[in-house]
Amino acid sequence: MLKHIEYRGINVYYSDFGEGPCMVLLHGYLESGEIWSSFVKQFPKGFRFIIPDLPGHGASGTWGKVHAMDELARAVNLILVAEGIGKVFLAGHSMGGYVTMAFAALFPEKLLAYSLVHSTPFADTQEKKEMRDREASLVLCGKKRQIILVNIPKAFSSDNLVRMAREVEQAKQIAIKNPDKGVIALLNGMKERYDHTRVLQNPDLPILLIGGVKDNYIPIEVFDKLIKLAPHATVVRLEESGHMGFMEEPERVSRAIMEMLQITSE
Repeated sequence: MLKHIEYRGINVYYSDFGEGPCMVLLHGYLESGEIWSSFVKQFPKGFRFIIPDLPGHGASGTWGKVHAMDELARAVNLILVAEGIGKVFLAGHSMGGYVTMAFAALFPEKLLAYSLVHSTPFADTQEKKEMRDREASLVLCGKKRQIILVNIPKAFSSDNLVRMAREVEQAKQIAIKNPDKGVIALLNGMKERYDHTRVLQNPDLPILLIGGVKDNYIPIEVFDKLIKLAPHATVVRLEESGHMGFMEEPERVSRAIMEMLQITSE
């Protein structure tokens, strides 16, 4: 069922379906909640899903030039308040992982556990900030499609591009529907986000780290650094995945999440 709340003067849309322990799935940059549509089919009955379109992407509105990750986390929390949901399993892909870390910093009491799916707790480096500025300039110049044609295929392992041509095209179509001003607001928000390494290191918050050996955006060396920083984490290394493991190896990712939920719900 498609629902919405109002936050900062805009509508924030989200899908809500199923019954049982609740999973909140947060999409990445240039994505929307639609990106999870095939992945959720991996799960049997007995789970509830909340899948937002983060403000600036999908059907949700845009409130300004900067969408801070903390503000996106507060919007997610407002959805949980509106639904009367206590604790959830929160998984964030890429940019959604940045929102997940902000949520874990602000609302740790609402987490059964959380997962970084091809994401990190780190703030942007200066080089990364400059790259986001370049992308924002391209969008302002009407060249969003150019960004999409480069970024989306790069998100998949090159070994999977032929096999997953349909999924790559689907991701491109989702990306192109995102409004220019929303893309810019999220680029600015990512650029200004805080480092949440200390949250990652909190042993009282169960965490599932999912990384791809063939990830072009988060090298495996960075993923290994996360593992060392969070020795309490449950770790899944996807040998055949790039940056889109929940699409490239959905069975392994869904199984890991279900196992984590089983442990933390007991």
